[in-house]
Amino acid sequence: MDKDKKFPGQPILSQILSQIPASMIRDAACKHNSNRYYKKLPLRIHLVSLLYGVFSYCNGLRELCEGLLACEGKLSHLGFDKAPARSTLSDANSNRSYLVFATIYQQLLQKYHGSISDSRLKGLSINNLKIIDSSTISLFGDILRGVGRPRLDGARRKGGIKVHAMMDAFSGVTEFVRLTPAKVHDRQFLLKLKLPQESFIVFDKAYNDYRQFHSWSRHHVWFVSRMKENAVYHVCKVLLDRTKKHKSKGVVKDQLITVGYKQENEPVRLRLRRVTYKAEDGQVYVFITNNLKISASQVARIYKCRWMIELLFKQIKQNFPLRYFWGDSQNAIKTQIYCVLIAQLLMVVIRKKSATKKSFANMITVIRLHLMSYVEILSFIKDTYLAWRRVNNPVLSST
Repeated sequence: MDKDKKFPGQPILSQILSQIPASMIRDAACKHNSNRYYKKLPLRIHLVSLLYGVFSYCNGLRELCEGLLACEGKLSHLGFDKAPARSTLSDANSNRSYLVFATIYQQLLQKYHGSISDSRLKGLSINNLKIIDSSTISLFGDILRGVGRPRLDGARRKGGIKVHAMMDAFSGVTEFVRLTPAKVHDRQFLLKLKLPQESFIVFDKAYNDYRQFHSWSRHHVWFVSRMKENAVYHVCKVLLDRTKKHKSKGVVKDQLITVGYKQENEPVRLRLRRVTYKAEDGQVYVFITNNLKISASQVARIYKCRWMIELLFKQIKQNFPLRYFWGDSQNAIKTQIYCVLIAQLLMVVIRKKSATKKSFANMITVIRLHLMSYVEILSFIKDTYLAWRRVNNPVLSST
């Protein structure tokens, strides 16, 4: 066996962080001038410290700093000699712009997008599918303005930050993220998207916006969504109708429709397609799309992919620290969210490289318990027991 495979000389955390090129961090620091007022805590040390907190699931800044303090003998592998003080880290979280971490995330995505993407998606013949949705993280009202109606019991309303995300269905990571107060409507996120022609985008009915749909149709950007129950429409042509067949399942109706809205006080009619689908459990779904060429069954399959982003949000919230925050300012909260996204992306990259069959949750748990262990990470993730025994058993190491 190769010597590097037996004893890499770097702890697992250091091997994870090696996936982030040093030049990428320097370029981001120069772009945002983020090291100017933080001589004692350069961007790289700040990023490494926060990623340590993310991977070790620290619920507070004190816990993070004391955890780093316990690792001081091994911190040289991470590029610094001593753990940063809690006050220094707290000030940096509040004052160093979260945009520098957003830049690092976007650059990492550009670097690894080709290696983590899968050109095939079961049941689909398209190759550019995006999924959008949002997830709200509850906060106290003194951090972000309270959301919802005043409480009848006089208690203060909870604030919240909403994470709007666009996910690439073929890579399993978020391509575009926008953080807003929870009171901002989901439809505002559509205005920030820049999609190339022939892209497909899928979302739930909370995003329905006929003006945006019309704009996409003109630019050959295709969408699939569910139709609101109270939507007013006019049927132009019935392409398929199996509603009268006994116990019919799957696509039961396919129609061409028009819907109306006002543009500068002038009525506008938008041509769409309405597909009615009956699932195996008897549940009926009504989809709308501006693509008139793909089959009705493809429309249903595309919408089914929307659940991938729900699973992504669940994966992030369950495996990374987002219940408690390491600062009480908006900047600190957004910084932590972007560090979580960076960690999730790095794990997707490493999981792809290792070709492991472990679940994401199991992989994260194993890594969390061995952050400072000296073992080659790819073989460790692929076969944990064998890799560990080879490190600690000279006989196995020589085979």
